[in-house]
Amino acid sequence: MKVGLIADTHMPGTIDALWSEVMDLFSDVDVILHAGDLHTLSVVDELSALAPVYVARGNGDVGIVDDRLQEAWVLPLGSFSIGMIHHFPSPERKTSQQLHKYMQRHFRSVPDVVVYGHTHLEAIHDVDGVLCVNPGSPTLPRNQSLRYGHVGIMELGGDKPSVTLYELFEGGARTLGA
Repeated sequence: MKVGLIADTHMPGTIDALWSEVMDLFSDVDVILHAGDLHTLSVVDELSALAPVYVARGNGDVGIVDDRLQEAWVLPLGSFSIGMIHHFPSPERKTSQQLHKYMQRHFRSVPDVVVYGHTHLEAIHDVDGVLCVNPGSPTLPRNQSLRYGHVGIMELGGDKPSVTLYELFEGGARTLGA
């Protein structure tokens, strides 16, 4: 199973439609997880043309009513449980014990993967066996001005999930760090 990961699109405040490079990268995913701060359902509708979309409600999504938005999700995808929430404490600044307590408070059980947003900082961390992923923002990377940013693809197969983060550029995307 292939999962598109995106967060913090801030639309239409940034741009009216997602970069075509996001749509191209997500063209063959089975499901899309948006970790919040979309600001309008138009981005969900746009992504829904590619695959089913689930959204964690962000602080910028107040007043948006739609079944595809929840405060937190725990989704069974493939043989894994995927938790998604907008705000998650930074794995670089909190202990694994603090992070696990946060997970237990916000999810029914600790998932195999946590997808989150809010910081606009793309990151992948292993927290005592839980893969924690922030795909960053495709439109406002690192909370800076409008420009190409980051998204992710998660592969769910085998013994453990794998995530690749992508840096977008005009006309395409490249593996982050490549």
